[in-house]
Amino acid sequence: MTDREVAIAVAEAGASIVRARFGSALKRIDKGAGDFATNADIEAENAMVAIVRRERPQDAVVGEESGRSGATGGGRVWLLDPLCGTLNYAARMRVAAVNAALMAGDTFLAAAVADPFNDEVYWTDVTSAGVRAGKHDAPLGPDAASRLVDLNLDPPFPNAARFKAVVLAADPEFAAAFRPRVVSSSMALTWVATGQRAAYVTDGDVRNSVHFAAGLAVCEAAGCVVTDLRGGSWRLGPAGLLVAANVETHEILLALVNKQWSS
Repeated sequence: MTDREVAIAVAEAGASIVRARFGSALKRIDKGAGDFATNADIEAENAMVAIVRRERPQDAVVGEESGRSGATGGGRVWLLDPLCGTLNYAARMRVAAVNAALMAGDTFLAAAVADPFNDEVYWTDVTSAGVRAGKHDAPLGPDAASRLVDLNLDPPFPNAARFKAVVLAADPEFAAAFRPRVVSSSMALTWVATGQRAAYVTDGDVRNSVHFAAGLAVCEAAGCVVTDLRGGSWRLGPAGLLVAANVETHEILLALVNKQWSS
């Protein structure tokens, strides 16, 4: 199997567990600060790790719930998030993502994001990006026509002194150009690559993040404009993330963000 196919298989394995456990009585595992995992998170991650161990035994793994395991000393690392949107899921909302990304340093090698409730997997082998539904693959095409911009309101907020997503949402210039949405899952990041969202904005440090890596890889390969909140590389520091379907949308949003950043 190619790395792309392994990534798809890993994401699909997690999605199968997430789908099967949906609506059941979930056991919650407290993680502090109001955050928690469930038995579905744990079981999905175990299934994902098992495939990596079988197909790529020399690679390291960083799991949202289990931490780092496998090879040490750099090299190839799988970043796994078995259930991005756990709070949604526990509230019986069908908005969640299952993420698998393979990286070497800060370079993406392959990634997949599974939507467990629509039976779709968004994938990239870095040179191309597509969506797999059943056995059919179709290319992704970013499009800003919806004017919908997803704002991630979940902490942490390392740039709160200079940027707040809630302030952006309240800006009349933002309201004149876009419509805010809050999905609270990195699935919304992937939707920029599909044309279902015009853009995605979040504070935080997205480097080597199990939550964001797979969606970032898909967006970059699909041709989205991907920067931090200052318009620079997201790989350089904890300066958030701005992903847009095209240059025009990115420039408008960056100007609105800079109204806060420069004040």
